Amino acid sequence: MTTRDIVLIALFTAIMVVLGLLPPITFGFIPVPITAQSLGPMLAGCIIGARRGAASMLLLVLLVAIGLPVLSGGRGGLGVLVGPSAGYIVGWVVGAFVCGLIAERLVKEDQNELTQFLAFLAASIVGGVAVVYLFGVPWLAYMSGKAFFETAVASLVFLPGDLIKAFVAMLAGRAVLAGYPLLPQRA
Repeated sequence: MTTRDIVLIALFTAIMVVLGLLPPITFGFIPVPITAQSLGPMLAGCIIGARRGAASMLLLVLLVAIGLPVLSGGRGGLGVLVGPSAGYIVGWVVGAFVCGLIAERLVKEDQNELTQFLAFLAASIVGGVAVVYLFGVPWLAYMSGKAFFETAVASLVFLPGDLIKAFVAMLAGRAVLAGYPLLPQRA
């Protein structure tokens, strides 16, 4: 790992912390808040790639584990990592990796802009939404004591916001690729 890798990992962990400063939106019928932090894994994967993106999310989980209030709403500590949102937090690590892996494979410099945009969007939706939900929804169902299907349906409230976040990550990924490429095969 180079110094540049370490700096990028720390930078995207810091971006996650800053996204956590934005206040969460809560609904009474689902115990997990809607936060801006779910944009972070998409940004990390699309901009710095699979390994570094996942490492930045792992660093965030480490900060949470030692008790720093780096999650939305000032949450931190081991209790958060076994609470209702723990599956989503673990999903951020895997989601950033998958998002970065897809971006690294699908985005080519010789493609037209539209194809690059669509590749970043696909990476963000698959890695940053589908994979995160794959980890988050089953854990939330287990923790809440509700049926998986009931929890999955209730979690659909997150989908419009997450799709907007995927669109933002797509725009950011393309902008960084055009101005200062950081994906590993282009850096």
